[in-house]
Amino acid sequence: MKSERTEPSRPVPYVRPRTDRDLDACVHALAAVHERDGYPVNWPDRPADWLAQPSLLGAWVAELDGRVAGHVGLSLSGTGDVAPGLWSARAGVGPDATAVVSRLFVAPGARGHGIGRLLLARAVGEARSRGLHPVLDVVASDTAATALYERLGWELLAEVEQEWGPRQTVAVRCYAAGG
Repeated sequence: MKSERTEPSRPVPYVRPRTDRDLDACVHALAAVHERDGYPVNWPDRPADWLAQPSLLGAWVAELDGRVAGHVGLSLSGTGDVAPGLWSARAGVGPDATAVVSRLFVAPGARGHGIGRLLLARAVGEARSRGLHPVLDVVASDTAATALYERLGWELLAEVEQEWGPRQTVAVRCYAAGG
């Protein structure tokens, strides 16, 4: 008798709107990302508030095996966001025609399941449903993130230097969603 080998089923991630109850799990995942990858560059004093920024149009989490595995936000353009101005100048519209993809991260232990792509697609879909063009800024040294954006067809608008503090200058790459 021939035995059939079956592959173990691979968990499938799914994306849903973030709730206030998710913030502790998001902060825990963000801390792991910060420790491993240095994102965010400057750890916020109140990370839950940093995730729940007031200008949010929406925020989503990805779950994998019943746990929060990633996060993304979509917000209005704010002070320090360079990409909206760059894209609007090219498109001949105001920065209010953009939405900024922000706070995108995937927990280190959940990588390799397409979670970043799923979260990014959800934020882009929401921006477009509102008639807004998605843009984002990313620290230039985050090569994994820039590779993801470029693989998914995001257009590099510019690389700029930003002053993030009295002794902190950071190179930032500004992108706009393709299409």
